[in-house]
Amino acid sequence: MFAKIGEFEQALAAYTGAPYAVMTDCCTHAIELCLRLKQVRHTRFTAWTYLSVPMTMHKLAITYELVPETWQGEYRFYGTDIWDSARRLEPGMYQAGQMQCISFGHSKPLEIGHGGAILLDDPESYRALGRMRYDGRDLSIVPWQQQQQFSIGYHYRPTIEDAEKGLALLQTLRPQCQTAVYPDCRGICIKP
Repeated sequence: MFAKIGEFEQALAAYTGAPYAVMTDCCTHAIELCLRLKQVRHTRFTAWTYLSVPMTMHKLAITYELVPETWQGEYRFYGTDIWDSARRLEPGMYQAGQMQCISFGHSKPLEIGHGGAILLDDPESYRALGRMRYDGRDLSIVPWQQQQQFSIGYHYRPTIEDAEKGLALLQTLRPQCQTAVYPDCRGICIKP
């Protein structure tokens, strides 16, 4: 049942040069899972980002500073090994020791319509993120009701249909590193 997702993850990892890829339902959730896994409490990042990123910081009670830094393709969450690489998808783009979160949303390099993934090289984090995105489930245990122990998980799972579409699109993908097209979020007020 999950073989197509695994096949897409392997193809994406091979394309980007990452040892592992974990597919999620969106890039924002990929970033959130990385922040949770790394237990980030404070970070700095560019002010020119999509508004879901500062909203995620509020949701997770992470203090943050928006810095006046322009970027192309990706930007870093300073003080972490996490990157928002939503607008970049190129062969060999993976940076060793990092967690790069990519997007498959509209206007992104691999335009599935929605979805995302995490590129990484740590096998322990790979296994943990894989369980986290699927409600804490170990996908090798079928049916899931036979699993006796669960870690906290989130319902951020990708669909098989998105994996199939991603596999097809990856065959004809032209490498891209897009310029940021977001407003300066320093002027946005986020209320609880």
